[in-house]
Amino acid sequence: MNLLQFSNGMLYASFILYLVATAFFGATIKRKKGAQKGLSEKIAVTLTIIGFLAQLTYFGTRWAASGHAPVSNMFEFVTAFGMAMVLAFIILYFMYRLTALGLFALPVALTVTGYASMFPSDVAPLVPSLQSHWLTIHVITVALSIGILSISFIAGLIYLVKFVDQSSRSKQTTWLELVLFTIFVFIGFIVVSVTFNAIGYEAKFQYIDGTKEVTTVYEMPPLVKPHEGEALTPEAMKAWFQAPSWMLGKDAGRKFNTLIWSFMAGGLIYLIVRLAGRKRVGALLQPMLKKVNLDLVDEISYRAVAIGFPLFTLGGLIFAAIWAQIAWDRFWGWDPKEVWALITWFFYAAFLHLRLSRGWHGEKSAWLSIIGFAIIMFNLVGVNLLLAGLHSYA
Repeated sequence: MNLLQFSNGMLYASFILYLVATAFFGATIKRKKGAQKGLSEKIAVTLTIIGFLAQLTYFGTRWAASGHAPVSNMFEFVTAFGMAMVLAFIILYFMYRLTALGLFALPVALTVTGYASMFPSDVAPLVPSLQSHWLTIHVITVALSIGILSISFIAGLIYLVKFVDQSSRSKQTTWLELVLFTIFVFIGFIVVSVTFNAIGYEAKFQYIDGTKEVTTVYEMPPLVKPHEGEALTPEAMKAWFQAPSWMLGKDAGRKFNTLIWSFMAGGLIYLIVRLAGRKRVGALLQPMLKKVNLDLVDEISYRAVAIGFPLFTLGGLIFAAIWAQIAWDRFWGWDPKEVWALITWFFYAAFLHLRLSRGWHGEKSAWLSIIGFAIIMFNLVGVNLLLAGLHSYA
């Protein structure tokens, strides 16, 4: 076994440890007070720490194997993001001792790490613009900051699940259920991607993009093919319909196909949960949080932003500008990634302003934390994969 294989093994080990830890956090919440409850919680926290140490070992050994910090592509950055989220949870857990935080934080971190597995994990030589220590400082700081900011989202979600009245349908229950459904769609994307990658599914199409003839490879059965695309894999499933004419740039047909599969798989998982529980997912989760102190959860959500926002200012703006000046001879260029980093900064600045100056505590603050996380995820997923820019190599 070489160093890179050992590194990947540590990452898989951390994934399993987090899964088991989540089960113990759930058992802790269900148990009544007593020795068993205390033991279950200690096991959950211990497994989480061991999982984090395994992931930290992955990070260090991959760094040693590649010769550079493992933050230079989407696989490496997203795993670093998931690791930062777990680190932020561990710190805040020992500060506030909120068991429910682990029950929600670890599954979200697992989902993020699972998303990383969708990208090539091979170690490749760095392009010239990435050969800078300022890149390492910039990206690691950003990963840490959004990992901490993500805990604000998790705390806000816990707050809303506990606070929103589930006895009747309302605007709040609808929006909360939509947030939970979106998480299921993300899980659905991971499930179908892992499934079709495991069986080695592949279908090739050829189409004209402007004046260029382009060949694209589908890793999932083609429900939708590229506009006027020609199948190069005869044995592949016949597409149900073709993408509209405007959906051409950056392999949009294949990505649209992936989006449809994600909604189908996520929707199916969501429907199974709904049918099994015979109520909204929010209503299913609410009894597990009956002992949660809402003021404490609100405080955690705020503290996560109060810590993560200055760190994001350093990593996402200041260190990023220094690296941009070195790599591209300008500190700012309105690249899509730069623009959305600025939008993220303005949003969390507004979050703190509304909370400290306008008294937006409780439910309002919780909804803001969810919107903030949506912006972070769009910056991570949408900007990198859909919008052309200088960060597209990631």
